[in-house]
Amino acid sequence: MHKTVSSGILLTSLAYFLFSLQDATVKWLVTALPVWQILFVRSLTIVTLCLVFGGRPLLLSARRSPVLKPLFLRSLLLLAAWLSYYNAARDLGLAELTTLYYASPVIMTILSVPILGEKVPGYRWFAVVIGFLGVVVACGVAATGLKLSLPVYLALQAAVFWAIATVLLRKTALHERTPIQVAISSAFFLLFTAIALPFVWQPVSALDLMLMAGTGVIAGFGQFAMFEGMRRAPVSVLAPFEYSSLVWAFALGYLIWSDVPGSNVFAGAILIFSAGMVIIASERFIGRHRVL
Repeated sequence: MHKTVSSGILLTSLAYFLFSLQDATVKWLVTALPVWQILFVRSLTIVTLCLVFGGRPLLLSARRSPVLKPLFLRSLLLLAAWLSYYNAARDLGLAELTTLYYASPVIMTILSVPILGEKVPGYRWFAVVIGFLGVVVACGVAATGLKLSLPVYLALQAAVFWAIATVLLRKTALHERTPIQVAISSAFFLLFTAIALPFVWQPVSALDLMLMAGTGVIAGFGQFAMFEGMRRAPVSVLAPFEYSSLVWAFALGYLIWSDVPGSNVFAGAILIFSAGMVIIASERFIGRHRVL
């Protein structure tokens, strides 16, 4: 497998682990604090880190960046995805919500063809489908069933918005350095959340403030890894690895809240792991064949 694609897979897998850790922290905080407030402190932390490490040159480069408009659009899509997701979460169980939301890798793979012009071989489609089946098995949706309703629509809408935003990320990642993209994206989120902040702000303890700032640190490194991963590998290669965050979510749920996964979770995890291995083995085989 080409070293660039391999490093892209590793970086993307790391990003989804960090995002799962971020989600666990947000789940801990959101019981007492508004989501807008958490996202504001998170974004402020990331922007601060970017300025500390990049300084004035990064700020000047960000102002002249050719991807300002696409990143603005991507930030709006992500905000819409999160609002849709959290509103759906009020009425849907974890199994239904997670399964619907994880339709996004399938949508990403489909969109990568017309938007990015990627050629998606059959084994990548196979990996995406296997990964999605793993999510269905892990969440036990077959036993719960789903009916079309507003929460179901919102969860699917979140998946579509996230998929489009991720495909746009691949498009912008090729035209700008990763630190600048992270800084611009976080600055937009800081602006969006600051508008709502006066209406939702609640007093916080020092511990909660540290946790929110810690979420920003985790998310900042996660964004860097994801942006950099997108620079190195096609979307259709990386899409199935988004399913790995489900495995991390169940693992963190057990470690933090003592949620014990059932046998269906382990069966689903095997399918998700297999989807990733299909991609890795196929890319490695094709890479060797090209060399020969």
